[in-house]
Amino acid sequence: MAGEERVVARFNDGRVLKGYTKGFTAESAFVVIDEAGSGKEHRIAVADLKAVFFIKSFEGNKTHREKKAFGASAHDGHKVYIKFSDQESLVGFVEGEIPWDRGFFISRDSKAKGFFLIPVDRDCNNMKVFVVGTSVEDVTVMMR
Repeated sequence: MAGEERVVARFNDGRVLKGYTKGFTAESAFVVIDEAGSGKEHRIAVADLKAVFFIKSFEGNKTHREKKAFGASAHDGHKVYIKFSDQESLVGFVEGEIPWDRGFFISRDSKAKGFFLIPVDRDCNNMKVFVVGTSVEDVTVMMR
C-alpha cells in the first residue's frame, strides 16, 4: 500500500480499528482508515478517538516487554509522561515546541487536535502515536 501507513485507532469508548491511512496531520478533523482485511473505508472524527498508533506491523511482538524508561534511548525531543482519561499512560518524546500553553493543559487555541509522541522504546511496535488532546488527563514534562 504505497504512501499509506499502518495504524491502530483507539476510540474513547474502547473500540479498536486496524488499517491504513495517509495524509493525516495534527490539524486533521477526521482520519480516514481503510480497514485491514476488509478494505472498508472509515471516516472517523478525531474527537471520537483517544489516540492513533502508527505501527510497524499489525501482529506486533507478543513477547516484547516495552521499556518505559527514558534512559532506554537517546532522543532530542522533550521527555513527557502522558496520562489518559481512562488512566492508561504513555512515555515518550515530543519533538519541537511543547504543544500546550501552561502546565499540562493542551492549548485549545491551536488548530492542532493533539500532538505526536515518539515512544521511548524503539523496539516496540509503535513508531509514533498521535495523542488526541481531549483524551488526555495529565501531561508531565520531564527535565532534560
